[in-house]
Amino acid sequence: MDNSNWDAALSKLLNSLEDNKTELPSCSEEELNFLSEILKSKELNALVNVHNKIINISNDDKFFPVLSNSMDVNIDVLDVLVPKTRGSADCKQLFLLLQNRHIQALLCTHDAVAKKEYYPKIPELPLEVDEDDEIIKIVELIKSNEPLGATIKTCEGTDKIVFARILLGGPADRSGAIHVGDEVLEVNGISVEGKTPACVLKILDDFEGTVTFKLIPASSRCGVRESKVRVRAHFSYTAADDPYIPCKEAGLDFVKGDILHIVSQDDSHWWQARREGDRNMRAGLIPSRALQERNIVLERQLKEKSDESDHMKNDDFDREEIPTYEEVAKLYPRPGFYRPVVLVGPPGVGRNELKRRLVATNPEKYKTPIPYTSRSPKPGEVNGKDYFFVSHENMKADIDSGKFIEYGEYKGNLYGTSRESVESLVNAGYVCVLNPHYQALKMLRNPQLKPFVVYVKPPRFEILKETRNEARARSTFDEKNSRGFTDDEFHEMIHSGERIEFHYSHHFDETIINADLSMAFEELVSAISRLETVPLWVPASWVQ
Repeated sequence: MDNSNWDAALSKLLNSLEDNKTELPSCSEEELNFLSEILKSKELNALVNVHNKIINISNDDKFFPVLSNSMDVNIDVLDVLVPKTRGSADCKQLFLLLQNRHIQALLCTHDAVAKKEYYPKIPELPLEVDEDDEIIKIVELIKSNEPLGATIKTCEGTDKIVFARILLGGPADRSGAIHVGDEVLEVNGISVEGKTPACVLKILDDFEGTVTFKLIPASSRCGVRESKVRVRAHFSYTAADDPYIPCKEAGLDFVKGDILHIVSQDDSHWWQARREGDRNMRAGLIPSRALQERNIVLERQLKEKSDESDHMKNDDFDREEIPTYEEVAKLYPRPGFYRPVVLVGPPGVGRNELKRRLVATNPEKYKTPIPYTSRSPKPGEVNGKDYFFVSHENMKADIDSGKFIEYGEYKGNLYGTSRESVESLVNAGYVCVLNPHYQALKMLRNPQLKPFVVYVKPPRFEILKETRNEARARSTFDEKNSRGFTDDEFHEMIHSGERIEFHYSHHFDETIINADLSMAFEELVSAISRLETVPLWVPASWVQ
């Protein structure tokens, strides 16, 4: 028989069986032959080969599941299709296809592989009863390089060691045998009485292979259902640097801007989460919104005492807004609807020039709203083309009623951009391009407009000075005289940019450093192309 395709481990097992037949007196010849035939069977070897391929793919960074709940998605799609099956033959056909048991079996298999549920599991052993008539549960887990996926704590008042949380997708969760509140009596026969959680973790670290827990089951079991909430993180987090996290190994590191899948919010201080698209299906601990808000408040209070800069002392900013996590969902491009492009940044950084170049590339696609003013028209100016000329009283009344996204006063005259002028361009199918004051973001970021906010950031001082001087850029700080920027004005531009970024960066969809105007413009065009062709994460309220 050709054994070239046999699995090496099965071949080794078969050879071992053949070599040790004489040492198995309790097995009959018939039983040994039966076992030998199974080890030689093509079916078993094929299954083992498939299993090995899955394991190898799982350990390869190039391959990871996009999602692990395709069967749940299938059910959601079926719910959407139900009311449409009567009026559409295509919907009915798709509905029947997605109900096919072979399709559903394929999806279930996909989810099992995505969640790594093919690893061996040791079943929960039968319950025992101790001398005090208390039920004892014996649980065995196979310990690998993967963390246990659970945290333990000491109960106040009793000094008992209990499981504080079970991380979804981890070994403890996959076993289905360990639950929050289970009391730990022994680990591999070692009593944990009088020991601290750190001592128990040390015991676990010292063992390889199978780990046996002796537990008293929690009085109540409430299964944790994985949520579908996604959030964008507005801060960076490193578990190893957090002195308050219950278990550093269980923490999930992330950087500002990452999309996180919040799988459990049952704990008021520590949420369970995964990075969106992460191939590691085990959830990790991150600080909850309430805990992080408290941390930020304390951090700001310390900075206000030690930092002489005005990052936190300027009344122009929203001191009450503390960015932590923002719930998000994917917004898909829609034909005929273009999100407004909003350029924000410090004065003089080059937003006007970027806007001018963008509009010049396609004036029939990119439009800027016509501003309003209370001053009288100058010779040659046309109402509705250069400005909308209105009375001071009417414009002031519209400003007070919230009809302007931004406004200001210059030499006794009012100037501003109305919300209606922006909405009319969007509704007409144009890409509305704006470069407003950063405080206009409070009016612009709403479910109706869905703006795409680009922060135009100045480079460091040396590059800023060199590039602007080479381009003979004119200062925007002096309206009376045409001259270049001074060093103080460059520093003010950078400082203003830092203040804007510190307080408003959680509203930015894209950041472009305007060191070289041509390169910055290419980045802007590329960002707008993505905006019009691929789904992007936006506040969840915008897609509901």
